[in-house]
Amino acid sequence: MNTYIFLQHYWWFIVSLLGAILVFLLFVQGGNSLIFCLGKTEEQRKMIINSTGRKWEFTFTTLVTFGGAFFASFPLFYSTSFGGAYWLWMIILFTFVLQAVSYEFQSKAGNLLGKTTYRAFLVINGVVGPVLLGGAVATFFTGSEFYINKGNIADTVMPVISSWANAGHGLDALLNPWNVVLGLAVFFLARILGALYFINNIGDADLVKRCRRALWGNTGLFLVFFLAFVIRTLLAEGYAVNPETGEVFMEPYKYLTNFIEMPVVLLVFLIGVLAVLWGIVRTVWKPSFDKGIWFAGAGTVLTVLALLLVAGYNNTAYYPSTADLQSSLTLANSCSSQFTLRVMAYVSVLVPFVLAYIFYAWRSIDRKKIDAAEMQDEKGHAY
Repeated sequence: MNTYIFLQHYWWFIVSLLGAILVFLLFVQGGNSLIFCLGKTEEQRKMIINSTGRKWEFTFTTLVTFGGAFFASFPLFYSTSFGGAYWLWMIILFTFVLQAVSYEFQSKAGNLLGKTTYRAFLVINGVVGPVLLGGAVATFFTGSEFYINKGNIADTVMPVISSWANAGHGLDALLNPWNVVLGLAVFFLARILGALYFINNIGDADLVKRCRRALWGNTGLFLVFFLAFVIRTLLAEGYAVNPETGEVFMEPYKYLTNFIEMPVVLLVFLIGVLAVLWGIVRTVWKPSFDKGIWFAGAGTVLTVLALLLVAGYNNTAYYPSTADLQSSLTLANSCSSQFTLRVMAYVSVLVPFVLAYIFYAWRSIDRKKIDAAEMQDEKGHAY
């Protein structure tokens, strides 16, 4: 049994890490949302699009891997959220597909919609994607309306274990203002990361100067929404689980208690927040500094990882139900079998090799900064 509990926590860590990396990679969406704000000339807009266009596959692949890992390790969450809140997830996936199409077709000769339309699609993905993903993550703390009845598996007519409690099917999450608050925090964070990435990746003095100015307003708005959500979450009641009976109950200051009782996670969270702020502040104060994306990016991964661990560890329901408290999902009642988790744990040993390959590919792509001369070179590939 102890091995089973370890595997449950191990796979929640893996899923949380993938989710944290995904939030960092949303700099692609954040950068896309800035196309018309930062790019004042056709040449500058083309540099912006090519900067993010060489990384969008990483974001999309991580999103799919995140969903696949969740499905394999915690299938009841997958069937409940992806099956019940399908409108929310379908809109997210649609905007990502729209993004892929826009990159490939905007510069094709004779495309029907025109270059500006496809760029507008990229902006839509840059706004809708982060806001809805942030809102979806917020439901780990605020809850969703669904019912779980495992006894239905024996129903030969309709063996449906989970069902959504309203007709919103995920869009109802946007009715909770705190979900929207975190969604906006993720959106402005993505814009910050996008601007920092452009500073590191584009060799155009005027555009880089404009990116540095954009950090001020986006950072201010990010801090307002992020701090509001974090403070509210730490002071609010949380969804605790009795480890002996599996009963879910409301506990005052549950997430604050989780941080206190897991000091390593608290340390990771604080280091992550400080790294994000350092990457921003250093970039704003020192005009020659262009490595802010790596400090802020690493800080983003650590911060989001800590938040997701707090949502699932220490006897906490990571996907609470506001319609029926006992339907809330925990690591114990929603995971795969011990055999499945063990086999997947062996496979996960390959993850560091995959990350090493991504690092190598990233370095190869970014060996030289994008500049106007490259955009005019007809021999190279440009979006």
